[in-house]
Amino acid sequence: PLIQPPVMKLFTTQKEREIVMEQLREVTRFEKIVFPIVATIFISLLLPSITSLLGMLMLGNLFRESGVTERLSDTSQNALINTVTIFLATGTGLTMSAEHFLSVQTILIICLGLVAFIGGTAGGVLFG
Repeated sequence: PLIQPPVMKLFTTQKEREIVMEQLREVTRFEKIVFPIVATIFISLLLPSITSLLGMLMLGNLFRESGVTERLSDTSQNALINTVTIFLATGTGLTMSAEHFLSVQTILIICLGLVAFIGGTAGGVLFG
């Protein structure tokens, strides 16, 4: 909400921002369920090192789209993610000293991520 709107306004006209996009076709329930499974298998074959991260992302999509695990989906989207975030932040905070966390390299990495995010947004608006 802070980074993307100014970048999008910079590269579009008021008339372009007022265009109402219509969905070309309705995505079927079968496609919504099969996509995370196929994507996980295909991308895991190409990049095995990211299988665990991608698998958890796609498992969340599968929970949500299947509709049969409503309680599990709700828990994973709310309570579980909050708990995991707290443990991750606490674990990182306990194992990292201020000298390592507040360094020039860390600031450069954050700036590089910001530039990449702005570049991705601008590229999506201009070429997407």
